[in-house]
Amino acid sequence: MKKTVFTIFSVLCVAIVLGCLADHNRQSEPYKIFFSLHQGFIAEGFDFPVGSPNAKGYYNAQKFGKNNHLGDDWNGDGGGNTDLGDDVFSVANGYVSEVYDAGTGWGNVVRIIHQTSENTYVESLYAHLESMNVRIGEGIRKRAKLGTIGNAGGIYWAHLHLEIRNEIGLELG
Repeated sequence: MKKTVFTIFSVLCVAIVLGCLADHNRQSEPYKIFFSLHQGFIAEGFDFPVGSPNAKGYYNAQKFGKNNHLGDDWNGDGGGNTDLGDDVFSVANGYVSEVYDAGTGWGNVVRIIHQTSENTYVESLYAHLESMNVRIGEGIRKRAKLGTIGNAGGIYWAHLHLEIRNEIGLELG
């Protein structure tokens, strides 16, 4: 009987510990830890990703929702590849969560997580970049250069594809 009670007690203790660890891991996402330690990187408003601060010299060629498009495509006023290599800026203070080549159709991608003053999180996603000048895990300030406009390896005319997502880490769609 004592052995059975001890076994049940041990199993319950392990279950409780594992439950706490699982909950702790959900709360310990790197960006949450980052913002708790670096309050100065909490977003204080959002800006344009090109032509800082007011998108001068650029236009939104394909807006969110048009043709089932899930972002905004920022093009230089000159059209074609005239904006190839132009600077891309972070839309707000945040935490760089991903920097990678997503391959055909997306090219180089940077994802930044922003904690708002309301303590919610949003993600900005920048795609088709020619260069990426940031590293995973670093803080970035609003209007800081994060890379340059590209064309996803020549698939498109040069432009910046920008998405603002209210869910962190969604797959590319």
